Amino acid sequence: MAHLKITQTKSYIGSKQNHRDTLRSLGLKKLNDVVVKEDRPEFRGMVHTVRHLVTVEEVD
Repeated sequence: MAHLKITQTKSYIGSKQNHRDTLRSLGLKKLNDVVVKEDRPEFRGMVHTVRHLVTVEEVD
């Protein structure tokens, strides 16, 4: 199964509370944090919510 490498590239300061909660749920706590998650619809939806704050790469 493929994986997603999610990197927080922008600060969450000034963003909505649900965006902050979504970043925390993904495991991103501060700028330039990187997490690797399975490529599942749940994570795709979370990334879509905060797409302006993160970058995503597909890794095998």
